Amino acid sequence: MKYTFPSRRTEVMSTGGMVASSQYLATQAGVSVLQQGGNAIDAGIATAAALNVVEPMMTGLGGDLFALVYISKSGELKALNASGRAPYAASLEKMRSLGLQKMPETGIYPVTIPGTLDGWCTLLEAYGTMELAQVLAPAIALAEKGYPVTEITANRWRDSQPKLAKDAAAARTYLPGGRAPEPGEIFRQPDLARTFKKIARGGRDVFYRGEIAEAIVACSEKHGGLISREDLSDHKSDWVTPISTSYRGYEVFECPPNGQGLVTLLALNVLEGYDLKSKGHNSPAYLHLLIEALKLAFADGDRYIADPDFVKIPLPQLLGKKYAGSRRKLIAENRAGEKVTAGIPDEDGDTVYLAATDRDGNSISLINSLYQAFGSGVVVDGTGICLQNRGALFSLAKDHPNVIAPHKRPYHTIIPALVLKGGRLFLTFGVMGGFMQPQGQLQVLLNIIDFGMDMQTAVDAPRFRYIAASNECVFEPGIPDSVLKALAEKGHRVARLDDPYSQQYGGGQIIMVHPENGALIAGSDPRKDGCAMGIW
Repeated sequence: MKYTFPSRRTEVMSTGGMVASSQYLATQAGVSVLQQGGNAIDAGIATAAALNVVEPMMTGLGGDLFALVYISKSGELKALNASGRAPYAASLEKMRSLGLQKMPETGIYPVTIPGTLDGWCTLLEAYGTMELAQVLAPAIALAEKGYPVTEITANRWRDSQPKLAKDAAAARTYLPGGRAPEPGEIFRQPDLARTFKKIARGGRDVFYRGEIAEAIVACSEKHGGLISREDLSDHKSDWVTPISTSYRGYEVFECPPNGQGLVTLLALNVLEGYDLKSKGHNSPAYLHLLIEALKLAFADGDRYIADPDFVKIPLPQLLGKKYAGSRRKLIAENRAGEKVTAGIPDEDGDTVYLAATDRDGNSISLINSLYQAFGSGVVVDGTGICLQNRGALFSLAKDHPNVIAPHKRPYHTIIPALVLKGGRLFLTFGVMGGFMQPQGQLQVLLNIIDFGMDMQTAVDAPRFRYIAASNECVFEPGIPDSVLKALAEKGHRVARLDDPYSQQYGGGQIIMVHPENGALIAGSDPRKDGCAMGIW
C-alpha cells in the first residue's frame, strides 16, 4: 500500500533482543545490558536511567514511572504504578490558604513524591536478573564522562532557560555558564553521577529514608514546601491489574487509573464500530471520526480518572461495548461536536517512553516522566535531581474526583501500552507527550491494525493533536491543506503547526513480535533523537 507521506527510516529487526527509546545513547545502554545477559526488565531500567542523563528535561529520579511487564514463559502480564502521591500536608484547604485558585505548574507546590527509583527497584526485585548497580552503570558513566547534547534536546533545553534560571540550584546544575548547552557541547553531571553511585550502594533506602531523603526534605522546606520525611519513607509502588479492551481481534492493555490509558481504550471502543479503512488514511472522514471519538474519551477521562484509593471508578461499565455504542451515537459524521460532556455508564454491570524485549520473549513497556520540561524547575542542590510537577494536574474544585488530598495520586498522563494477539505478545509500544499520549497511541495502533503499516511507517505517519481546552486540532505537515479545509467545513477548529522541534505530536517507540517466527521488528520516532537497536 502506498501513502502520501514519506517514511524516513526502515524497520529495525533482530532475534536476540531489542530496545527502542527516544535517545540513541540510552538505547545503547539498554542493549549493552542485553549483551551482558540481562533480560528485558534489566535493559529497560538501564535505558530509563540513561535517559535521566541524556534527556534531563524529560525524565529522572525526581519523577514517576508506569510499566507493563510481559513474562513469556508464564504468559503473565502485570502493571506497575510507581507514581508518587501528594504530601500528607497537602489538602484543598492548604492550597486555598496559600491563595491558589488552581494548581501552579512550577515551584515547590506541584511537587509530588518521586516514584521512579522505587519503581525501578520493584521491577528488578520481581522480574530482573541483575543488581541495581549493574543496570545503573551506563547512566553513571554517561553522567561522569559527559555526552554531546543532541539538536532536539538542545532546543528543548533552551526553551526551559527561564524556568531553570528562577531556581539557584537548577541554574547551577543545568545552565552551566548561565545558558543551556548548544548542540554538540559535552555536558557532564557530576552531582547526578554521585547520586546514582549512592543509590547503587545503598538501594532505595538511601533515597527514601537516608541522606537523599534528607536533601529532598531540606529543599522542600527551603522553598516553603510540604514534603516531610514521612512522605518519602511511606512511599511505595503498587502492582495493579491492567485494564484492556478488544479491538478487531487484538487485546490492547493499559495501566488503570490514575493513568489516562483509559482514554485510549474508550476511543478504540467507539471507533471499532466504523469501517475506518474504507474512509482512507488521514482523509477528512477518517480524521473527523478520530477527533470526535477522542473528544468523548477525554470528557470521560476528565470525569472519571483519579486515584482509585479515593474514588470509585466504574471501569467495567466504562469499558463495555454497550457504553461505547451509546457514546458512538453522539457522533455526527458530518459535523463537529461543540460541547462534549462525560457519559454516565450503567451502574450494574514532557516524558520518555521505552520498549525492551529479550530473546526469551519477555517485554517491558515503560514510561518515566517529570511531566513538563524540567518538571517543577526545582532542583535538589548537590544531587542533580529535578523534582517533578505532576501535582499540577490536581484539581482545586471541591467536588472533582481529582481534587488534591493528603497522600493522593493525581491524574497521570504517562501510559505504556502492550498488545496481545491470540494470547501472545504482539506489540510493546507507547507515544510520549502529555495529553498527546492516548491520541498518539490511537493513531499509531490504527495505522498498524486498520491500515497494515509496518512499524516504522506507523510512527512516521503525520499526526494531529486534539486540544480539549480550546476544542482545537493542530496538524503536522504531510496532512494536506485540502483535508484541513474539509475538516473546517465540518466545524472543526483547525491549525497548522510546522515547527520541527515541537513537542505537540509526541514521540513513539514500538517493538512487534512477528506472529510466525518470533522475530523482533521495531520502529523509532523521527521526531526524537532516538533509535531502535537489536542484538542477535
